[in-house]
Amino acid sequence: MRSATTPSLLGAFRSLKIAHTPTIRPSILPSAVTVSRPTAVSQNVRLFSASASMAGNWLEPSIDRKKKMMKGRPRVATGGSVKGTTVVWGEYGLRMIDHHRRISAKQLKVAEDTIKARLRGQKYRLYKRVCCNVGVYISGNEIRMGKGKGSFDHWAARVAVNQIILELKGLVHEQVVRDAFRLAGNKLPGQWEFVKRGEPAVVGITKLDGVTLEELMRPRRKVSADEIKPVSAPGEISETRTPLDAP
Repeated sequence: MRSATTPSLLGAFRSLKIAHTPTIRPSILPSAVTVSRPTAVSQNVRLFSASASMAGNWLEPSIDRKKKMMKGRPRVATGGSVKGTTVVWGEYGLRMIDHHRRISAKQLKVAEDTIKARLRGQKYRLYKRVCCNVGVYISGNEIRMGKGKGSFDHWAARVAVNQIILELKGLVHEQVVRDAFRLAGNKLPGQWEFVKRGEPAVVGITKLDGVTLEELMRPRRKVSADEIKPVSAPGEISETRTPLDAP
């Protein structure tokens, strides 16, 4: 009985076939096929700075220090450019008003720490409009002339005249921000002023307050020879002038 039953059971099991039927699940996506296009991301560009940096942070970029750099000069807007002279990202800004210069990363870091210490506990955001992308190389004191440019000393930023270096926006009173920027300006070289959003731009050293850019770029008015009055000599006394020692 066992010998007859066992082959029949084995044949029945062998005849069985397991077919895999995939389960079709309802799709949550819309019927239309959406094509995802890759977005173009700009490389090596800081969105909150007037000068581009290669990488790193605003105080120390990822640039080879062994590659020597020229001293250079800050940008001088001779064609009527107002780039970097107005508040763009924040509500208040710190602008230099006296002369263009090169500011080291250490001085900018001290100014940033001064603002953070004054606004401790406040809700704000600080924007940096400059980048220390210039290497300064020093050969040292009492070194003979020649023998190369020197070794790397620190990073610096070229700041043009009337350029804004810091901006701030947040839930802070204006007088508190004025005091914070005043303390930061005392730590930086040069003279600085407090500006707000909406204030006129600056071309060179002239503010566009009541003066348009077209008027500045207009050539000088020609004066005819008939309108020019002769100037008397330094020792000559004109007829209309009364001497001071007259009775």
